[in-house]
Parts: sequence; structure tokens; C-alpha cells
Amino acid sequence: MAQKIRVLVAKPGLDGHDRGAKVIAAALRDAGMEVIYTGLHQTPEMVVEAALQEDVDVIGLSILSGAHMTVFPRVMSLLNEKGLDNVLLTGGGIIPQKDMDALERMGVGKLFGPGTPTTEIIEYIRSSVAH
Repeated sequence: MAQKIRVLVAKPGLDGHDRGAKVIAAALRDAGMEVIYTGLHQTPEMVVEAALQEDVDVIGLSILSGAHMTVFPRVMSLLNEKGLDNVLLTGGGIIPQKDMDALERMGVGKLFGPGTPTTEIIEYIRSSVAH
């Protein structure tokens, strides 16, 4: 039997709007993935520590606060420090396209904006994580 894809869904920073993250977590779980939801107000350090402890394949960050250009690079740096450079870092939220492009050039996976069908996110994760 194939191993389930393990996904950590996190809400870094002070943003208190978690409906989108919960919808994504439920959709990924319904698609057969194992989902760990960290809850609100996570620091990049907390996110990476949880990823390490839970042995995840994917980290999905939900950021609506505008802190994406700080949070994604910090999480990426911590993942590299911990030797977790095989973990796919993806996410979404209110992120301008030019920032999405810049983050993807830094090595962050595809980012998704509001209204993206959950099927598109599921397929992206499945195609990006080889088990």
C-alpha cells in the first residue's frame, strides 16, 4: 500500500483568519492525505519544528496578513538548516502575483490565491510529492 502524503497546514503570524486553511485541510484529508493543522499564530520556528516532529512531505502556509515575503523565506531557511530541503513548501492567501513569482524563484512551491479550486491544490501536491 502506498504511504499517505503527510501535509502540515499552518497559519503563521498574527493573522486570525483560518477558514481557508481549515477548508484546505479538510479537502486534503478527504483526498486521502494525512493532515496536521497547527492552528493560529505559529512562528516560522514552530512550523518547522512541527514539520520535523511530524515527518511531513509538505508544508502549506496560509497567509492573509501581508507577511508572505518575510515568512516564506524564513521557513525556507529553517527547513534548509534542519536538513528538510526535501519538504515541499507551498501555500496561499492574499499574495500579489509579483510576490508569488519572486517566492517561486527563491524555491517556494506554487502558491494559490483565493478561489483556487481545492482539486487544483490536491493535484499539485500529488504531482510534486513522489511516494
